[in-house]
Amino acid sequence: MFVREWMTKGPLTAGPTTSIKTAWKLMQERRIRHLPVVDGGKLVGIVTDRDLRRVLPSPATSLEIHELHYLLDKITVSEVMTKDVITTAPFTPIPDAARTLLRNRIGALPVLEGGTVVGILSQMDVLEAFTSAAEARVVERAA
Repeated sequence: MFVREWMTKGPLTAGPTTSIKTAWKLMQERRIRHLPVVDGGKLVGIVTDRDLRRVLPSPATSLEIHELHYLLDKITVSEVMTKDVITTAPFTPIPDAARTLLRNRIGALPVLEGGTVVGILSQMDVLEAFTSAAEARVVERAA
């Protein structure tokens, strides 16, 4: 089992000048938690739903709605993203990728091929891969 078999291919990405408001909206609409940040075809960072929640205002804010929208449009993902991104490759074995996720306490790995983002592997993808392998073993033993 390799990363390429379980990753999400062609993941949604953002540019470094994407506003956090736009990034948050995209992540909510697509129900994703990790957004690779790409500039000129190269990975320059990753922003997570946690990164964005950290900078979004509290519902108890005293700002007026137009002030709030103005601020959210001004803050970009480059200001809140992780710049030193831990990545993997398509032919990395799933157990190795799982160890990388666990060791670094992260939720996803952008998958790079030739320096280009070709996919993203999340904790859920890894769990699905291991579950599939375990089910296959159960069926194999029953036969």
